[in-house]
Amino acid sequence: MPTKNIPYDISKYLSYDEYTGSLTWLQQLSINTGVGSIAGTTAIQGYITIGFKGKIYRAHRIIWFLKTGQQPPKNIDHINGNKSDNTWSNLREATSRQNNYNTCKKSTNKSGFKGVSWDSKSNKWLAQIRVNGKKKHLGLFNTPEEAHLAYC
Repeated sequence: MPTKNIPYDISKYLSYDEYTGSLTWLQQLSINTGVGSIAGTTAIQGYITIGFKGKIYRAHRIIWFLKTGQQPPKNIDHINGNKSDNTWSNLREATSRQNNYNTCKKSTNKSGFKGVSWDSKSNKWLAQIRVNGKKKHLGLFNTPEEAHLAYC
């Protein structure tokens, strides 16, 4: 989804609760937006999205605008990795690299842990992490849990 500027009048229509992370409608825009109802739906990628005046916006970007009064930066990171947790304490401006640090494990991952894979040459679990764009070998372990501890 390309980055879009948040419309300046959006604060007339949405209210933000920084402790729950919810946006609620202050005015009815359509038949689907009742005053006081929670705004947004969860998109396939896990982000909360909100339709406003014919365009779709990610909730965390609207929240940034409502809290700071400024257009959101290119990257807003969900610190805990949960894309639908829009509590203010969970959002921060980030570089692309920082934003990628807390990506989830890949769907092809067999260990159940990010950064842990099976090494068939040694018949052990391999832990590795990427730091400043370079892959670092953390060791070989008997269990995926031990490898995960090294990753953490």
